[in-house]
Amino acid sequence: MAGRQRALQRSTASPRSSAMAAVPRHRRFLGGFICGAAAGAAASCWAAWRLLRSQSQAEPKPVEESLLEKYGFPEAGTETRCYTNHALSYDQAKRVPRWVIEHISKQKTLGNADRRHCKFRPDPNIPLMFSAVNEDYLGSGWSRGHMVPAGDNKFSTEECRVERHGLVFFPHCIITHSKKGDHELSKHCREVLFKHTSGVIVIDFGSLPQTKNPSVIGKDDVAVPSHLYKVILARRTRTSTEPLALGAFVVPNDPIGFSHQLPEFQVNIEDLEKMSGLVFFPQVDKTKDVKDICEVDTCKLMGFKEFTLYVVTRKVQSARTLHRLEKAMSELKEAGIEPDEYLLKLHKKKEEELQQEKQVAAREGRAG
Repeated sequence: MAGRQRALQRSTASPRSSAMAAVPRHRRFLGGFICGAAAGAAASCWAAWRLLRSQSQAEPKPVEESLLEKYGFPEAGTETRCYTNHALSYDQAKRVPRWVIEHISKQKTLGNADRRHCKFRPDPNIPLMFSAVNEDYLGSGWSRGHMVPAGDNKFSTEECRVERHGLVFFPHCIITHSKKGDHELSKHCREVLFKHTSGVIVIDFGSLPQTKNPSVIGKDDVAVPSHLYKVILARRTRTSTEPLALGAFVVPNDPIGFSHQLPEFQVNIEDLEKMSGLVFFPQVDKTKDVKDICEVDTCKLMGFKEFTLYVVTRKVQSARTLHRLEKAMSELKEAGIEPDEYLLKLHKKKEEELQQEKQVAAREGRAG
């Protein structure tokens, strides 16, 4: 009976009391919803703030154009210019090279490349206002000194053609029996070559401080150097473990006669670097990885007889007429020197070639 009464009381409880009981549950749900929404909004704001911040950091600030660069910096044209077997840096103000580097090997001195049809001309890559022309040398009393002799590059007609560009020439004292300075150094490089079969690398020229009044020639004011230098680096073979052979030489651009020997012109390479403002062979440790080239080679210059034979031989090789051929040979007779066997054979061969050319020209003339 008591149980019925309790059940009846529960079933007859007022709706008001039921609603009152549901209020706490509703408040808890609403509070949780509000807190969740607030947390979500805060997280969204944080993410949006970070995104905007990262975008503002990633975007580069506009760079204002520098007025210094707007119209370009001055160009000196001193960049390294590379060719088949040599490279150089050109001095546009002096119209001569700052330096020239080439590799000489036995193989490269052999071949049939002919420079007779390769004329001296300005390099087309250099503005004409900075170039030297043939007329600058004519009648000046100076010859065109050549930093890359054709005899070093008989393997390549293209190299012979390129080396006739004005970039590798400079005003050189005219070669006579008493004027042999840089000419002798060039020949010495080839003599060293036969003792170092891997070849030699030669750095030529450079403008050293003038020891006398500066001089120029021609309408283009081509600078006449007071001194010339060569830096020679040689290796016996590519796989040799021997130290490299290194030598630096400075000779005056004047007659030096035959009373001097090459070691008299040898200089410490660090002193030459100070004078020239250049660092030679920077990848070589010159304090321990090299030997003095004059300890490996005798560094002996030619005497009067040897030099005269050498000069006449070159003239015979380059003679283009029978008159010039015989004139070259007459220099030996005037000097009281007998031609050696090599020169006699060369003279005979050259004479036959020129005689044949003369006959062909005569036939073509009659045919015309």
